[in-house]
Amino acid sequence: MSDLQFPPMFQGEALSGAADPFERALALALAGTDAGTVVYNSKGDTLKASLIFAPEVRLEEAVATLPVCALGFQAALGALAPPEVAVHLEWDGTILVNGAVCGRMRMKASTSNPDEIPDWLVLGLELNMTSSQENPGVDANITYLSEEGCAEITSENFLEAWVRHSLYWINRWLDEGLRPVHADWRGLVPKLGEPVEIDGRSGTFVGVDENFGMLLRTGEETNLIPLSSRLET
Repeated sequence: MSDLQFPPMFQGEALSGAADPFERALALALAGTDAGTVVYNSKGDTLKASLIFAPEVRLEEAVATLPVCALGFQAALGALAPPEVAVHLEWDGTILVNGAVCGRMRMKASTSNPDEIPDWLVLGLELNMTSSQENPGVDANITYLSEEGCAEITSENFLEAWVRHSLYWINRWLDEGLRPVHADWRGLVPKLGEPVEIDGRSGTFVGVDENFGMLLRTGEETNLIPLSSRLET
């Protein structure tokens, strides 16, 4: 059980040691555990947490859970961190804080068929809280909350805030559709309109479709890379 306070319809399961919340959440989902379960391990240098969902739409639409919960992440850190801390959300779930990688989100579902309604979808979060290295700034591409003026934010406080703000965005998604999600998310994507390389292909990231699939323009041709392609198999 969990001592943390989550919104109604969410219940927590705390892990310890080296236990992986993503693997535990997958096992629980396969066993039929209710949606809304938050599995987490907040005892190390990295906060790890996973949410279990039971989508009611086909997989290609359900993967919008990633940008929806990414907006919850941005709102949670915005509420807890100093105002000068900047958060950006890469299309594939990578989380940037002040321009450096600070964590990631990942997904796995009961099916890989984009037209099938999944029995469950698990979304995982990994967030660098503090560094165990003597010189954490050696790699300028990786950062930790403690190095970005957020040393007073605890894993527990952030996790409660993330679930709370993610619920807000989930409710907006359900009530208003994806339009407000698109509007806010686009302003936080750092490489939109810029050259990118993904899955061995190079092009310009010109935007996303209604289900957040990447539109990659190469010359005169624009190709769609579905967000469901980021699901772990």
